[in-house]
Amino acid sequence: MSRPGPPPAAAFAPASVGAFRFTTCSADWDTGAVTLGYAFDDTHHFVESYAFPPPAETPSPARRAALEAAVRLLHLVAGVSYFKAAVPPRVVIEGELPGPETAAFLGRLYTQGLGEFAWRNRMPRIGGGIVFPARAGAAPPAAPAGLEARSLVPVGGGKDSVVSLAALTAAGEDLIAFSVGSKPSSDAAARIEGAAIAHVERTIAPELFALNRAGALNGHVPITAIVSCAALVAALLAGCDAVVMSNERSASSGNFAWPEFGATINHQFSKSWEAERGLAEVVRRDVAADLRYFSLLRPYSELAISRGFARLARHHATFMSCNRGFRIHQPSVAGWCGDCPKCRFVFLALAPFLDRGALMGIFGRDLLDDSSQEAGFRAILGIDAEKPFECVGETDEARAALRALAASPAWARDALVGRLAPAVGGPDAGAVEPWLARAGEHAIPERHDRAIGAFLGA
Repeated sequence: MSRPGPPPAAAFAPASVGAFRFTTCSADWDTGAVTLGYAFDDTHHFVESYAFPPPAETPSPARRAALEAAVRLLHLVAGVSYFKAAVPPRVVIEGELPGPETAAFLGRLYTQGLGEFAWRNRMPRIGGGIVFPARAGAAPPAAPAGLEARSLVPVGGGKDSVVSLAALTAAGEDLIAFSVGSKPSSDAAARIEGAAIAHVERTIAPELFALNRAGALNGHVPITAIVSCAALVAALLAGCDAVVMSNERSASSGNFAWPEFGATINHQFSKSWEAERGLAEVVRRDVAADLRYFSLLRPYSELAISRGFARLARHHATFMSCNRGFRIHQPSVAGWCGDCPKCRFVFLALAPFLDRGALMGIFGRDLLDDSSQEAGFRAILGIDAEKPFECVGETDEARAALRALAASPAWARDALVGRLAPAVGGPDAGAVEPWLARAGEHAIPERHDRAIGAFLGA
């Protein structure tokens, strides 16, 4: 006889919520435990927790001050996961208020970072701006935290973070890999490069999942910003003076303009140059004067990064960019699913730089010779379709890769290469070359810039 299940949750009406509250925020540096509290009005309460590796020694007063500031920032940024369940009209911070510049950044991060969420939920009003309360006047600037020349490198297990890790290792940089949760691909990347890896466990409040089942709003959040703020805490605990992200130039390229929202929707907003620059300013102003936050790959295209990764054969059997293996409360996919935008884009981006057998060894099949993939590749290429809501490169660089493949004897006979190349300009053996040069703004410190320049080209 089966046991009865839990009673159904009471229906939740997002429009009934008047305020989103940031309540408690605490940390125990003896154990590395961090707890963050949130609430809707006084009716729904949430507690999110993090388990960080505890520091090897008691933090100095300067380091502790920086850690407390970093945890407050994590509290404010991670709240987006709960805020989006109702998108109430008012934000209340019950602890220390951020300064005006930081409050403005948080408003932009929530507003633009929820752009895809707003589109899918038909909520253009979010584009009017989410307002965070701020204290009057600026606080004294953050002091140095006594950090050393060491890098903390978030590693998601995909090709981009593998390139960053390999480039810094080759340059002799003192570094620690970092992962929120534990993924085989992340652990493999660190192991192959001989790097220690710090795992941080994030536990989302179970009440949020219950609320989702009861009618809460749901969708994409700016997860990279949350991971970045967790990395800032981990960097301070390990004495690192740099959090080195692996966000490429194309992350600043949006999906499409939405006039009712008032901006371009960008699935990757929290990976963009705008978000990087804004968060870096908050870190210098509020957290620690000697802690740097930046992306090592900012001036590079996905094609330039793919060329660098193609040389890292030691990682080809273990890296993973397919997101279908990493979703919460959904069955994992073993290996590459071979049927999602990430799989298609990574296959296309690597094809100009890897021989056919090597690429088939990674994916198990030739995605460009599979006619059932045509609609997906048309979206990647921007042919009668918008850029997918995924972390993929620009449509123009995808087109360049296809034009190059159309000129290659090894790939020209693939069904989709032959069918789609005429729509993007036909064969062109040199199409990828312009995409291999550095371009655009970045904030890479000198020692790190030397390392990535030596690896990918200055």
